[in-house]
Amino acid sequence: MKETALDYAEFAAYDRRLRCIEQHVVASFLGGLAVGLIGIFASDRMPQWLGQLYDPYMYLALALVVGASAAGFGWALLTTFLAALSMIVATLGGNMLRGGTDISPVAGEPAVGLNWALVLLVGVGLLAYVTSRTDIWGDVAAGVIGALLLADTVDRATPGFIDSEPAFWPGPAIVIGVLSVALVLALRRSMAGRVRALSLSAVLTALFAVGVTGALAGWISIAG
Repeated sequence: MKETALDYAEFAAYDRRLRCIEQHVVASFLGGLAVGLIGIFASDRMPQWLGQLYDPYMYLALALVVGASAAGFGWALLTTFLAALSMIVATLGGNMLRGGTDISPVAGEPAVGLNWALVLLVGVGLLAYVTSRTDIWGDVAAGVIGALLLADTVDRATPGFIDSEPAFWPGPAIVIGVLSVALVLALRRSMAGRVRALSLSAVLTALFAVGVTGALAGWISIAG
């Protein structure tokens, strides 16, 4: 009887795990649809500062949540891909219903294309999953996530940079900067891990800023 009860308990736990994975897959897909549709249909009704916070940070936030809550690396890859794809499909569909063809709300300039959007969002989701590790690789993943957010903030807030937006400074830039640092701290459990992750974020962001500045000033050649 004890062996039967043990087998049943293991089977029930396995069944609950499968159900949680199924629910996570469905929620990721539906969440992507919701974020994409809200972004495209509410973009004209949002205050400018809110629109700057929504695009692209709400898309990135969903990828982070989906990746961090995945049951395994393979599931993180699948669910972040589904979330990213559904966001793009929802954005394209909503934009077409409004008579437009631009995919910039989710992918930036049209020339960048859907592939870049998918790679970026899936990559962020996978990094979020890796932050569940308690070793140095978890610190590195958290640091890279912070660097991505901070580098984008610096890029949008600095005049003359690649995607510079004058209205992004100071309000939205400060909000995203503070939230990016808070996110890195929240992703690590130990003080040492937080220090390593924040240090890596700062170094990578500084390298990005120096690289862009050098390229714009002609110090660094970007010709092939």
